[in-house]
Formats: sequence, C-alpha cells, structure tokens
Amino acid sequence: MSTPDLFSSEPAPAERAADLRAQLNHHAHRYYTLDAPEIPDAEYDRLFRELQALEAAHPELLTPDSPTQRVGGTVLDAFTPVRHAVPMLSINTETDTEPTGASNFDTRVRRALGLTDADPPVEYVAELKFDGLAMSLRYESGVLVQGATRGDGEVGEDVTHNVRTIKQIPLRLPVAAPDVLEVRGEVYLRRDDFESLNEKQRAKIAAGVKGEKTFVNPRNAAAGAVRQLDSAIAAQRPLSFFAYGLGEITPEQRGGPVFETHYELLMQLKAWGFPVAEQTSVCRGADELIAFHQRIGASRDLLPYDIDGVVYKVNSLALQRQLGFVTREPRWAVAHKYPAQEQLTTVLAIDVQVGRTGKLTPVAKLAPVFVGGVTVTNATLHNEDEARRKDVRLGDTVIVRRAGDVIPEVVAVLPEKRQGGAEVFTMPHQCPVCGSAAVREAGEVDYRCSGGLYCSAQRKQAILHFAQRRAVEVEGLGDKLVEQLVDSGAVNTLPDLYRLGFSALASLDRMADKSAQNIVGALEKSKQTTLPRFLFGLGIRHVGEATAKDLARHFGQLDRIMDASVEQLLEVNDVGPVVAQSIRTFFDQPHNREVVEQLRACGVHWEEGEPATPALKPLAGKTFVLTGTFPTLSRDQARDRLEAAGAKVAGSVSKKTDYVVAGAEAGSKLEKAQDLGVAVIDEAAMLALLQG
Repeated sequence: MSTPDLFSSEPAPAERAADLRAQLNHHAHRYYTLDAPEIPDAEYDRLFRELQALEAAHPELLTPDSPTQRVGGTVLDAFTPVRHAVPMLSINTETDTEPTGASNFDTRVRRALGLTDADPPVEYVAELKFDGLAMSLRYESGVLVQGATRGDGEVGEDVTHNVRTIKQIPLRLPVAAPDVLEVRGEVYLRRDDFESLNEKQRAKIAAGVKGEKTFVNPRNAAAGAVRQLDSAIAAQRPLSFFAYGLGEITPEQRGGPVFETHYELLMQLKAWGFPVAEQTSVCRGADELIAFHQRIGASRDLLPYDIDGVVYKVNSLALQRQLGFVTREPRWAVAHKYPAQEQLTTVLAIDVQVGRTGKLTPVAKLAPVFVGGVTVTNATLHNEDEARRKDVRLGDTVIVRRAGDVIPEVVAVLPEKRQGGAEVFTMPHQCPVCGSAAVREAGEVDYRCSGGLYCSAQRKQAILHFAQRRAVEVEGLGDKLVEQLVDSGAVNTLPDLYRLGFSALASLDRMADKSAQNIVGALEKSKQTTLPRFLFGLGIRHVGEATAKDLARHFGQLDRIMDASVEQLLEVNDVGPVVAQSIRTFFDQPHNREVVEQLRACGVHWEEGEPATPALKPLAGKTFVLTGTFPTLSRDQARDRLEAAGAKVAGSVSKKTDYVVAGAEAGSKLEKAQDLGVAVIDEAAMLALLQG
C-alpha cells in the first residue's frame, strides 16, 4: 500500500475507499430498503465509479463487502451443498381459504395451550406469504459470508455469489450484530421489475439473439436468477428481499440478543438493515387475524409484488417453544392462502399424458391466459370421469383456476358458448406412448399403462424403483445419473443398465473414472439378488415388499408367478382380487415378459425352490404402524421383523390398526392413534410380541 503524502489534504486511498463504501452502503439502504433516497441517481453513480477506479488502481483495497462486488462476474462449475445449522422447516397450510381459516388456527393453538374461553386472546404476528424463494443469509462479525437456498430444509445450495448482487441485502451490517447471525427471508421479483425484465427479453428475441426467452412469472424468474452459476446473469435481474426470521444466532452468553417475541425479533432485523414488510402486524385473537386476512386480500392486487396468502405466528417465543412441532412443522405457525384465481379461455385440444408411474391424465390444451401469476396453456382434467362430469369438449369456453403452485385445472364449462358438433371425450384404452393396454381397475378412477417396464414415459421411474435399496439395489444410481442415462439414449429399458460399459459411463458429464467404475461394480453386484427383491423391483402395481415376499414364499419360482391364474394368485396370503388382477395384467403384456427374460439373460439371478410350507406365525392377521425413532432398530429393521412374524405394516393409522409402535419424535400418527383408541406400544413391547 502506498504511503500517504503528509503535506496533502487528500485522504489516503484506503481512507477514501472506506469512506466511499460507507456512503454507498448508506445510500443503497436509503434507496432500496427505506425507499427514501437522499441523493440523485447520478451522484450515486459518480461515487460508485470513483470507488471502482480506486479499487482498480489499488487491488489490495478490494473487500468482499464492497458495493462494487454486487455487479457479479463469478462463474461456478456447480453449487456447493450447505447443511443448515438450524433446519429451514416448512409451515403447515390452512386448507380453509376463507377467513374462517384464521379461526381454525386460533382454535388449534388455544386447545394445544389448554386455554379456555375465560383466558385472554393469544397474541400473534401476521405477515405476508411472499411468492418467492426462501433464503438463508449467514453473517459473521457483521459481514455476509454465505447465502444458501432452503433445499430440502436440511441441506441447501451455496448461492452466495448471486445473493451479493441483491441490493436490498446488506453486505456488511450497518449496526452492531452478533458474531454469528443467520437471517431467513424471501428473495422475490417485483411485478414492475418482472415486466421490465421481460421487455428486455422480448427485445433480444426480436433482435435474433439465440437462446433467449421470456419468463413465465416473477417467482420462476427470481428462482432462476438465484440458481445461476454465472453471477453476472443474476446481477442483470433486479431481485429484492424481505426478512422474516432467524436461523443460527450467537448464544446469549457470547453477546447475542435475547428476544421475547417474534415481533421484537422482526424489529431488530429492521434495525440491522434488513427490509421487513410494512404490512406485518401484531394481532390479538381470531377476530384480528380475520381482519388482517380480509384487509390484505382486498389490497392483494395493489401490492407491487406477488403473494399467495398470509402467515400467522404465535408472537410469544416462550409459547412457541411450548407448542413445539408436529411432523417437523411448527404448531405455532400456519400459512393461510387465498381462494384460487380464475379466468376464461378456450380449449384448443384434449391430449392424454402418461405420467412417470403410468397414470393416464387427460389435459386440456388452452388458448394462453394469464391466471394466478402465470401464463397458462395447459390444464388438467384429472381423469375420464372428471372430464365427463364437467363435459369438457374441443372448442369449449372454460373457467381455468390456478392457486399457488397447484397445477391449473378446468373448473367448469360455459355450455352456452359451445359450438355445435363437439364430441364427448373418451379415454383411449391403449397407452398413447407405447401402445400397451391402458387398464382401469375396479373402484379406481384412473387408467394406467400396463407396460411399466417398456413404456418410455415411465422409463426413469421404472429404473429408479428397480435400483432402490429395498429392491435390486444398484448403489450410486440416483436421480441425476438416471436422467443422464435416459436423456442421452444410453438406457431405454432395464436390461440396458447391464449392457453399459465403463466407457459409456465415463463419457457422461461430470462422471469421473472412479465413479464410473463404482457404478459398473454396483451393477455387477446387483445381479445377485432375491426373488422378493426382484419382484418388488419390477414395479407391479399394488405389489409392495410384503406382497412380493408372500408371492415368493407361496410359489417359490418366478415362472410359476408369471403363469399363475387369478384364482391361483388369490390363494396367496393377503392377495385380493385387485392385486391378483394387477399381477395378471402385468405379466400378460408381452413387453414386460420380454424385459424380464432380457434381465435374466444379462445375468440377474436369484435362488429358487419349492413353495414354502405354510407355518403359523405369531403376529399373523395383525396390523402395525411405525412412527418416530426407535432406540435400537431402524424403521426398516422393525418392518422386516414384523413382516417375518406374519404382521402387516401399514403407512397410516385407521380403526383396523392393532398397534402403533411409537418412538422418539412421534408425530401425527401417534395423535391419530390416541384419538381412535388404538393401542400404542414402544419398541420393547413390540420385541416382546415378536418373541410370542
């Protein structure tokens, strides 16, 4: 660093750079957060250019929290996973979209707290539910060091390079803060900024720039910007931020603040320089929550950004701790959405789509219409019965609804606008993708393609199911690799997996030689399996692990199962008419039989034998449900032991449940068992039952 001239009145470069950073941070906060600028834009730009020039002349003065670092320019190869010190949990959604939904939440809270009508109202904080992307910002010694997406709540992605471009997010906190501070909030795009962004995109498209497109809605544009590997692209999108909570914070004994209420916490966030929505209010009792819901609903379209509801949180942090969580969702908070938005449009065609699990869904192709924050061109008709009930036909004028991220649907037809001659919709009885039979089982509303091992629409799902740990198990064969293998054309059916060589795998993007060799080894290892695992891995509808084990024990050999009549299948323990017909339909498809034979030819094998002699099992006919974490057994181990003893292990509690085995952190299943009067036991009692 150069030595300052002692006889000059000019400040040293380091002093001037520090002063410029302080001025620019101050004015950015006034402009972007407080909406109260003190200087013209031209003056801000002059100060910014001066700092840029100073840092260019003296690179040693450049700091990570400099305002010049918001312009982007960093290009990453991939995102780094970030494990949240405090999980970013989801909030339960109130299903009643009317104002009474607020009363429902207040009633649940009061009941959980043991309050009576004589007790005073509970105090809440009511906030807006922003339609953006959840974000966690980590500050250390007042400096932003990391921005991470929510991800699955436990692990997100490091997007610090893009978060730095958001001008409402302070790079350095303007006031004293704890040593470690994680601020939770929402990254979003204002409606006017979204329209300006799309205008620029349309201009690029008109100019013939390749690869450009307009954005569907503000949320997708914001999410796409946050997840750019090139921060220069993110910097071109005018993202905004609202803070609404905290994650990790320095403990009290090391200088961290102590909050008694959620509202106090929000006001501290504001003091630290973060934008907090001005509509945030403290409400006492259900009546004030209802008033807030109605007030925001009436002004929703006037807001400069999209929201899809409001959020209520118990204000007292002590009461929040008392209420706790259920199924990893806080009992002390709820998201209360507004009724769906609807628009009129025209049906241009009715197509049938095949889902990853083989479900056939009629889809109305629509004249583009803007509804619920997006331009809608497709709307689900759900199934043939629903399409017939609504009587949706080609050319009809229909009402389309979209709520939040829910798939748009046709609500109703305006028959008075129908043109003559439109035919009634009929579901095809063959899969439109692979030509296999499309079957509709008794008591069900959906048609399904029966060519599960052959149908290209189900290819990825079939491979992932086959390769999962409790089926044939191909270690390392996860979603992203399957996507690459299928999309590249390297794998079309299950047997193609076993025809893959090292070269084919190593040539895939981001596939190192060691990883490719590991997959080759895992595929070879998976060839040695068991008949129950293989049967389960085929993905036959209604054939879960327990049924696969029963089939293997009863028949002993795969060929006997493949050739068994419905009557013979009905002799198997717990196999009823629906399951028997599903098995028969699956093996009646030549495509499926061909895939099975090819898998055998590729070396997939298992031990076979004579049918097992039926034996009396201690827990035969009993139904168990598992919930929570057990002291010595995993859920899978407990399930295996119960099934080996003849019990059925169900996923939900009903009046037919005999026992609920509850461990630590048991959730809603335990509550339902208690409500229904179902016997609740612990792991020790379960082991005692297994011993007879």
